[in-house]
Amino acid sequence: MGILRPGIAHNGTVTTSATYSQAVRAVKRPDPVAVGTIVWLGSEVMFFAGLFAIYFTLRSTSASLWAEETQLLNVPFATVNTIILVLSSVTCQMGVFAAERYQPYRTGTRTGILKWGMVEWFYLTFILGAVFVSGQVWEYATLVAEGMPISANPYASAFYLTTGFHALHVTGGLIAFLLVIGRAYAVKNFGRKEMTTSIVVSYYWHFVDVVWIALFFVIYFLK
Repeated sequence: MGILRPGIAHNGTVTTSATYSQAVRAVKRPDPVAVGTIVWLGSEVMFFAGLFAIYFTLRSTSASLWAEETQLLNVPFATVNTIILVLSSVTCQMGVFAAERYQPYRTGTRTGILKWGMVEWFYLTFILGAVFVSGQVWEYATLVAEGMPISANPYASAFYLTTGFHALHVTGGLIAFLLVIGRAYAVKNFGRKEMTTSIVVSYYWHFVDVVWIALFFVIYFLK
């Protein structure tokens, strides 16, 4: 608001002039896309909470079946696959740091990872995520070959439902990375919109990472 202060003109008459008591400050509002993504991830938390509830309910009613079927799980392989997914979350965040510097591409050689841009880090994240999903598919094929299809028993149903829905979410994240990378190539100037998009995708990717860590400990260790 302007504050009216009296003044004296050269001819001696009293005048008033509008002055600003302080500089106008820009109001920083949260990005609606980021807020919408966080709200949506909240609903996804409830979805996975329901899957956990199904898992524990079936487990409590069929303890002997759980003890028998968990022997088929390949814990060392699942551990390596989990480490791969966790590393992909690290590379994803490195891509976000590059996007926040408005650096879409590398400024050095391909081996100079310290100078990689968002695109290079997101490419690596995509590869690690694809390896994780491939590992899940291989584990499913192995379990089916050992006589545990999804229709075998309640444990098999709970296992495939919980891990399968998570694998679908990871696949959705991989598609999102391709879209972000494609957008970086499409625009002439990498700006705030592109940076915000990369941050939003990282929210989703970190979410699926945390959900898998919880699933990993519940399924492979809480036998």
